[in-house]
Amino acid sequence: MAKKGKLRAKGRITGSAGRFGPRYGRFIRKRVNDIEKISRAKHICPRCETQAVARRGTGIWECRKCGFKFAGGAYVPQTPILKVALRTIERSIVKEA
Repeated sequence: MAKKGKLRAKGRITGSAGRFGPRYGRFIRKRVNDIEKISRAKHICPRCETQAVARRGTGIWECRKCGFKFAGGAYVPQTPILKVALRTIERSIVKEA
């Protein structure tokens, strides 16, 4: 039995990667679209915890509410490696207390 639902064209990539047209291949355009969607979104500020952090440049992030400027990943403010490091620091602080 076939699935019911809307059928989509197999290679159609819309969004920010639509500017490339048919060039560079479907998967690269899809990856660019995903990365740009994440980097252009609003993120949570580590200082005031509001959703107001925007990307200023490669690895430079700034909160629009409190003005806190900090370094992060190229496309996300907190890289997975930073999350691991923060978790390790938090565990070591808990053990000492």
